Amino acid sequence: MNHGKRPTRAQKQIIQQNGLNPNNWLVAKNLQHERRLILVHRNTGTVRKCLA
Repeated sequence: MNHGKRPTRAQKQIIQQNGLNPNNWLVAKNLQHERRLILVHRNTGTVRKCLA
């Protein structure tokens, strides 16, 4: 999996709406056409998908 990047302010709001702490997650992929974010946890490296 690729290294993640820091989320933007709008992405942080989406992450928070999905019940996650935006400080712990990095954005690996931003799939706008599917309205989805692929997130990687900063410490553990687990991958999650968020709906925007």
